[in-house]
Amino acid sequence: MAESRRLLVPDGLEGARVDAALAKMLGFSRTFAADVAAAGGVELDGHRVGKSDRVTGGSFIDVEWTPKEDPSVVPVEVPDLGIVFQDDHLVVVDKPTGVAAHPSLGWEGPTVLGALLAAGVRVATTGAAERQGIVHRLDVGTSGLMVVAKSEHAYTVLKRAFKERTVDKIYHTVVQGHPDPLAGTIDAPIGRHQNHSWKFAVTPDGKDSVTHYETLEAFPRASLLEVHLETGRTHQIRVHMAAHRHPCVGDPLYGSDPTLAERLGLTRQWLHAHELAFDHPATGERVSFRSEYPADLGHALELLRDGLM
Repeated sequence: MAESRRLLVPDGLEGARVDAALAKMLGFSRTFAADVAAAGGVELDGHRVGKSDRVTGGSFIDVEWTPKEDPSVVPVEVPDLGIVFQDDHLVVVDKPTGVAAHPSLGWEGPTVLGALLAAGVRVATTGAAERQGIVHRLDVGTSGLMVVAKSEHAYTVLKRAFKERTVDKIYHTVVQGHPDPLAGTIDAPIGRHQNHSWKFAVTPDGKDSVTHYETLEAFPRASLLEVHLETGRTHQIRVHMAAHRHPCVGDPLYGSDPTLAERLGLTRQWLHAHELAFDHPATGERVSFRSEYPADLGHALELLRDGLM
């Protein structure tokens, strides 16, 4: 059965290709978005457009598509995905950008579960078929540490740990400008954006969301922050920092300056899951892991430190 959606193109996507804009707004893969456009399913202000046409901020884009069958885990090698630690109970991975946590409708790119399957790593069977073993997620465009359960016991214990907020989730992000105060807490509920179902926002009826941040370095136009998540809402850091008027650099979906990202060579948000700590589900021992910045984020940070931006 066909689905349709009418969306307002945000100013931050001004000039983006149609397939890229749909990928940002609806979570489609670029390939699926291109197929939808090729089938005549995309109109911009009433005019049919192709995958390589450009969108205009403030315009309305109408999309009609036929969802694919339920997603399944397909083994696909992801050379850049690092296995930081594994035993009989769990596996901790260092996820590169461009990789989803698990399959979903419209996403045809690589996934953490598919990469683990290709590497011969078997995960827990608890949960929906396409999300087995997944106890938390990272956005496709966010890199860094994820833990996946390999045993049913580990799945149950880790899911409870995330729900009860006993897991330490520490991110590093570069945001525009300088937060005032330089360290603080953002306690604001997050829910679906009232005008854009593909975005999230601070809303009165949203879910409890708490973000703690501290400025590590300040540059003329941006700041490097360490962020501790008390809760784990979808897009939480991106939404909270945007609401604080300091969006993550490289995140036009939430209002960042695309020219700054371009000058820094960024094609995604500067956001990295830097540290992860939790009680091991089998031993109860506290275990901690750390991931260094990938090349694209490190390069952008060096440009900021050199004062070139």
